[in-house]
Amino acid sequence: MFEFSYPWLFLLLPLPLLLRRKTQQQGSPLTHKALIKASSQTVGLTSKAPRSVKTLLALLCWCFLVLAATQPRWLGETVTLPQQGRDLMLALDLSGSMAISDMQHQGQSIDRLQAVKLVVSDFIQKRKGDRIGLILFGDAAYQQTPLTYDLTTIQTMLDEAVRGLVGERTAIGEAIGLAVKRLNTYETSNKVLILLSDGANTAGVIQPMEALQLAKAAGVKVYTVGVGAEQMVQQSIFGRQLINPSQDLDEVLLTRIAEETGGKYFRARDLAELAQIYKLLDQLEPIERDQISYRPQQSLLHWPLLAALFCSVLLALSQVRFAGRIKNVG
Repeated sequence: MFEFSYPWLFLLLPLPLLLRRKTQQQGSPLTHKALIKASSQTVGLTSKAPRSVKTLLALLCWCFLVLAATQPRWLGETVTLPQQGRDLMLALDLSGSMAISDMQHQGQSIDRLQAVKLVVSDFIQKRKGDRIGLILFGDAAYQQTPLTYDLTTIQTMLDEAVRGLVGERTAIGEAIGLAVKRLNTYETSNKVLILLSDGANTAGVIQPMEALQLAKAAGVKVYTVGVGAEQMVQQSIFGRQLINPSQDLDEVLLTRIAEETGGKYFRARDLAELAQIYKLLDQLEPIERDQISYRPQQSLLHWPLLAALFCSVLLALSQVRFAGRIKNVG
C-alpha cells in the first residue's frame, strides 16, 4: 500500500494559484497599458508559444515537487520474525595473578588475561541474538556494560580491560552479588552468569556464601571457570624448577557455587580447554523473546523528483526558444 510520511504538505498545492490571484488583485506590472502596447508587436510569436503550456508545465513541476516533499513510499506485507537468544553476564577476574604467563599461544607464552581475551572475543562474536553484559572485578566489582545486543561495545570494553584496573585482589563474592543485582532488573527466564577467575576470594564486602544464596534466590545459574596451568617451569637461583602456578585457585568454592545454582564448573589449564568450555556454553538453551514485526519499505521519492526535473527542463527549453524569437524580431 502507498503511504506518505508528511501528507499535510499537500496543503501547499494551491499556493501558486493563491499567489497568482493576489497578484492580479493588486495589479500586476504586466497589465500596464504601455507594456501591453509594447508587446502587441509580438502577438504572433506568443501564439506560437502559448502561455497556457508554460503555465501547465510550471504547475506540474510544482505538484511533483510537493509530492516528493511528502515522501511517498510503498509498504509491503507485515513480516514477523521469531527471536531467540540468551542473557549472559560475563564476570572477568583482573587480579594480579592474571599476569602469570602460563598459557601457550602459537608457540609463545602469554599471560592468563591475554588467553582469556583471545577466547572470549571469539565467544562474543558468535553471540548473534544474545544479550551480554560485562563485569570486571579485582578489589571490588564494577559493571562495565549492562545486558546489551551491542557486541561491538562489549568487545571494546573487553579489549580495554587491563590487569590491575580494579585492584590486585579477588572479590569473587562481590562479582556474583553485583551480577545478581543487575540480572534482577530484567524480566527473563534464563539468568546466566559466567564467572572466570584464577584465585580465591580475598576481597569484597560480600562473602561468596552470601552471594551464593542471593544467586539461588534470584534463580541465577552460575557457570564458573578456573583458569591457570597446573605445571610451569620457573627459573630460580637453584636452577629450573617445576611449580604449580594455580595453587591459589579455590576449586572447591567455584565448584560449589556452580553446582548449587544449577550451573557447572570448568577447569581451563590451557587455551584449548578454555575454548572447549565456551563451545559447551554455546549449547545453553536460548529463550523465546517477543517477536519482532516489521513492514518492508520502498521509497518512491525519486519518481516525482524525476518528473519535476523533466517538466522544468521542458519549461526552460520553451522559454529559451521564445526569448530567441523575440530577439530575432527585435
